Amino acid sequence: MAYNVLIVDDSATMRALIRKVLVISGFDIGEYFEGANGQEALGILEHEWVDVILSDIHMPGMDGEALVQNLKKHEMWRNIPVVLITTESRPEVINPFLNLGVQDYIQKPFRPETIRKKLTGILGEAITPDASETESCDF
Repeated sequence: MAYNVLIVDDSATMRALIRKVLVISGFDIGEYFEGANGQEALGILEHEWVDVILSDIHMPGMDGEALVQNLKKHEMWRNIPVVLITTESRPEVINPFLNLGVQDYIQKPFRPETIRKKLTGILGEAITPDASETESCDF
């Protein structure tokens, strides 16, 4: 089963990198959607179905915290799994997100197998047959 992914990050380069890492990881992706901040993400969700959201925390406009708070208030979106992809690792920054219902976080830099493991743990098995043949590298 292929999963639709929404990538939310203010850096277009980071969004492209996350997309590339998802391909390298072998995780079965249906469609990709991208937003530069939480407000763009909410706009995408108005028109598209996504199975998981990969979001940065620090973004101009609507940051990751406001995005998650808005998701949890909405009947259709409150159960969409959110995984943070961030440079943050301090408990005082991450724990409030986990308390809001964020499923997990991935610290930058990260490896394709890290994303695959986290998404498989949250969504279930969606690995393409040749995923084990990919090279290991940090992003």
